[in-house]
Amino acid sequence: MKENIVNKIYKRPWGTYQSLKIEKTCQVKWIEIKPNSKLSLQKHKQRSEHWIVVKGKPLITVDKMKKTFNENEHVFIPKEGIHRIENDTDQMAIIVEVQIGNYLGEDDIIRLEDVYGRT
Repeated sequence: MKENIVNKIYKRPWGTYQSLKIEKTCQVKWIEIKPNSKLSLQKHKQRSEHWIVVKGKPLITVDKMKKTFNENEHVFIPKEGIHRIENDTDQMAIIVEVQIGNYLGEDDIIRLEDVYGRT
């Protein structure tokens, strides 16, 4: 299992994430998406996620829904739900993510599409 370390900042091509709290079946992350960047289109077999927009106006995809979210709005991503965060603005976007599931390892990511060649 690829476990995260609490408070370590992980750098990715699209920005950074930091695990604020990790429990056996729950993890809370702080995710910062750089301007004009996006995460992979992905899904997870063993966890659901709740996203709360803290800053910015990210374009969020969950299955067939694709819309721009504002600060203080939230979205639920069920297990196996296809999802993505895109920041097509010129300012940083920040999401607080709460993961709930039997397995929370980073190797539970199934990438369906990725602009950084990680599929």
